Amino acid sequence: MAYKTILTVLSAPGQLPQLDAAVGLALAQDAHLDILCLGIDHSQPGYYFPGGTAYGLQEAIDSAMGDAEALETRIRQHLAPVTELRWSAESAVAQSGGIAGLVGLRARFADLTVLASPYAQGQPGDAEIVTEAALFEGCCPVLMLPNATPPALPPGRVLVAWNQSTEALAAIRRALPLLKAARSVEITCIDPGRNGPERSDPGGALTQMLTRHGVRAEIAVLARTAPRISDEINRRAIEIGADLVVMGAYGHSRLRQAILGGATRNMLEQARVPVFMAR
Repeated sequence: MAYKTILTVLSAPGQLPQLDAAVGLALAQDAHLDILCLGIDHSQPGYYFPGGTAYGLQEAIDSAMGDAEALETRIRQHLAPVTELRWSAESAVAQSGGIAGLVGLRARFADLTVLASPYAQGQPGDAEIVTEAALFEGCCPVLMLPNATPPALPPGRVLVAWNQSTEALAAIRRALPLLKAARSVEITCIDPGRNGPERSDPGGALTQMLTRHGVRAEIAVLARTAPRISDEINRRAIEIGADLVVMGAYGHSRLRQAILGGATRNMLEQARVPVFMAR
């Protein structure tokens, strides 16, 4: 099992470090890299003068398309020296409300989406929508990079945040190519409940499953001392020198403010190492 189609979505020239990280992963996985150059129309037709909506809308779309095509040209120039990479790039335009559908359609047919954290400094305002679209509309795992820092390939040490949930297990299964390539994997269980499905053996069945896949896994059961689970995960990741965190993405509501709420959003805001998530 490996990632054979990797997607990255760019909407600003400042995201080229994200592109470089996606290129590195595609080369390491012998994968094809799909690059979506997104032009975003932020116009509000209701604010145009009477009869001017059509003209204003067309002008806004043309401007967004020009931005996307200019970004694609820059990307093609940037990747011209990388002769060993298999890749394709396309330009597309969407209004703010249409980003989810457009990105979700591309992500549906990718094995992995590589993005910078939507909360990293300098990220465009629509980065959060792109992240949500890949995870929820595209049902595609996402490798999130803090400050677009290229990940260590293959990762030396991986922290798996295990809370016995369906989402966490889905993320682990999707991350198997990276887990198998890692030197060591820690299954981190933070304050596991005694009444959970694994009762007195949190992480035991998961460790057995991963070992059968050739993953070098061990279990760490930790008491919760920080206010938020994300704080514990981040602290433990730094403590053990993890190159990657694998965790489930939680969505209790389809309302935008709740889609990346709780541990997921906090983790993305604070993460110092790349985070692999799925649902």
